[in-house]
Amino acid sequence: MKYLKYLITAILFVGFALTSCEDYLDVSDELAEERSLEKIFSNPQDVRKWHRNIYKGIPNTMNFYWISVVWDIGMGNPWPNLADELIPSFEENYPYTRALSPADRPLFYGRWHLYQLIRQANVFLENAKEIPKTGDADYIGLPEVEELKAQARFLRAYYHYLLFELYGPVPIMEKSANPADPDLDFARNSVDEVVDFIYTELTDILEDLKGPNYYDPNYLAVPTKGTALAVRARLMVYAASPLFNGGYTEALQLTNKDGKRLFPDKDDTKWQKALNACQAFIDYANAGHYELHKEYTNGVYDPYKSVYEVHMKFNKEIILARSDDQGVINAGGPVGNIDFYTIPRGARGGGSSTGGGGVLQELVDDYFMCDGLAIEESPLYTETGFSTAGEDLTGRTEIGTHRMYINREPRFYQNIFYNGRKWHIGGEQIWYNKSGNSDNSGFAPRSGASLYKRLSQRVYHLSPHPLTEYRPIMIFRLPEFYLLYAEALNEVSPGDPRILEYVDKVRERAGIPLLAAIKPQIKGNQEAQRKAIRAEMRIELATEGQRYFDVKRWMIAENKPGEGGLGGDFTGMDMEAKTLTGFYKRIVIQKRVFERKEYLAPLPQEEIQKSRLLVQNPGYTPTVE
Repeated sequence: MKYLKYLITAILFVGFALTSCEDYLDVSDELAEERSLEKIFSNPQDVRKWHRNIYKGIPNTMNFYWISVVWDIGMGNPWPNLADELIPSFEENYPYTRALSPADRPLFYGRWHLYQLIRQANVFLENAKEIPKTGDADYIGLPEVEELKAQARFLRAYYHYLLFELYGPVPIMEKSANPADPDLDFARNSVDEVVDFIYTELTDILEDLKGPNYYDPNYLAVPTKGTALAVRARLMVYAASPLFNGGYTEALQLTNKDGKRLFPDKDDTKWQKALNACQAFIDYANAGHYELHKEYTNGVYDPYKSVYEVHMKFNKEIILARSDDQGVINAGGPVGNIDFYTIPRGARGGGSSTGGGGVLQELVDDYFMCDGLAIEESPLYTETGFSTAGEDLTGRTEIGTHRMYINREPRFYQNIFYNGRKWHIGGEQIWYNKSGNSDNSGFAPRSGASLYKRLSQRVYHLSPHPLTEYRPIMIFRLPEFYLLYAEALNEVSPGDPRILEYVDKVRERAGIPLLAAIKPQIKGNQEAQRKAIRAEMRIELATEGQRYFDVKRWMIAENKPGEGGLGGDFTGMDMEAKTLTGFYKRIVIQKRVFERKEYLAPLPQEEIQKSRLLVQNPGYTPTVE
């Protein structure tokens, strides 16, 4: 459809610039100025313009550069910096070095602005109608109206999900509200009510949404049947997880002002509901709609190329993605800057980059060895000395590489850039140690290793060479749902052989030995399988924005670093060491704080203060500003 291409092209290049919390119910659009809804929804162009603005809340998972995240009003991807994944090159206003408070605004208040877009969706659903064709004038037929309404309902449900993910139970907004109403006020719905609302909405629109689009970048963010099934599956896994299913003791006491409980007691049957939702998605995916992306070199499967190219091109693994310039080089504004943020300054073409995307040693350690085992299990791993000829079985490192970096899995080499590694353009070695060509001054990675994942290996970042490469910004990928499916199966029926089968699908694509082959003893052992599933999620989805929420829904965020914890002493290499050998000594590079109240983010304090009905999440006290 001609209109749809225009719609999506416009949608995905707009920024998410909303107003303050005070007027989050207003419609952010010039259409509303001195124009009635009747006039707006009688004009086909205005109808489509109103509709496309609803898309502004789709997150940008490639935007984890801290300054950009602040500009992006919370809808970027700050979560790897808050999880046990990344450390920024500077700490200004970072909330993880102290306990959270309701004053931590743009980071945690940004999502509250989604209510503005939810209202915009409601207004659209209440007013959009067929505009009959008259001569050569533009028109909107009934099929188009139904299609746009299904998309609006998806976005309304998805935005409720994003609010639920961060804040827990929130007010459900099914109808538009008049922000000028002096009596306007809303209480929080319960966990079960929010989950039921989102699930029902997504179920109702399944047959009104189209099938997957794999390759046209203009259509990647258009919700499809598979997208709705995926959100529904993730939602139900969340609802069954300890945080929302009786495991958060403090929240069990949380009530609205009328005494209504917001969090349910534990209900083990919710895992069966989660499994049913995951099964529905898996059945749909296996019917030819989605598949893991694989690349071949000279007819032979190439795992290194596969785990790189999956993030570089449009493919059948994508369930939902953005497609715009916010994932590529642009140092001039509030955009993703993924290359700008991660290219080392000592690399060819890295002269104007910051290279500050540091990777915590806890994440470095969790990548598997090439034998498929964790570093504490594998005989191949040592942290002593430097490699000699023939020692690295993968052939991916240079002689003289520190031994902690040799014999690692393909995802390690495509995700982590470590000290002394050769840059893919020009072949110069990058040194993060003191006085090296990308040393610890300015924006250099504070951990001694930088993020390599999703960085384009085909750009120079130096004119006149190519400055950018167009690539999808992933929101949902198939491997996540293979692993969610395995997780739900394990909680319901630990002896089910499909648990290891679906974990091994992800491992096979990653080019490492299957669990069924190297750890057959864990089959049927619920705790061992749970550990394996979580370890695979940790690596496959690293820095894509899910880890922060996973460790909280599992309620392991209060563990120590290296065991899912978000607080404690996090480590890296010794950037101040005067010798290369001294550089590779682990030291504490950041002390973080995590308190139990932080399993949920605080609701905006301004909303609590002006509402007679809203109640704050457990543990947060009002702040005076």
